[in-house]
Amino acid sequence: MNNYLIPANAKKGQLIFNLFRWEDLLILLAGGMITLISVFLIKDDGLITMVLKLLPIGIAVLLVMPVAYYHNVLVFLTEMIKFFSEQRQYRWKGWCVGSGDEQQ
Repeated sequence: MNNYLIPANAKKGQLIFNLFRWEDLLILLAGGMITLISVFLIKDDGLITMVLKLLPIGIAVLLVMPVAYYHNVLVFLTEMIKFFSEQRQYRWKGWCVGSGDEQQ
C-alpha cells in the first residue's frame, strides 16, 4: 500500500507567485489604477483627500490579504455571504434511525 504525504502547500504551486489567483491580480490592478488616476486628477493635498486617494489600493490589498483556513479575505467574505444567504435544511437522523419503526 502506498502512503503518500501531500504537502500543506501543494495547491500554492497552482497560484501566481504562489499567492494570487487571476481574480486577485485583477482586483489589485484595478485598485492600483484607480488610485493612480485619482492621485493625478485630484489636486487637493489635505489629509482627508490623501486618505480618499489611497482608499482603493488599501481596500484591494485588504481583500487579497491571506487569511488562515481560507485563501484570502475575499474568499472568506464570499463564503460567509453564501453561508448566511442560502437556506439550509437539515434532516435529523439520530441513533434510532434504524430502530425498526416504520414511521421515519
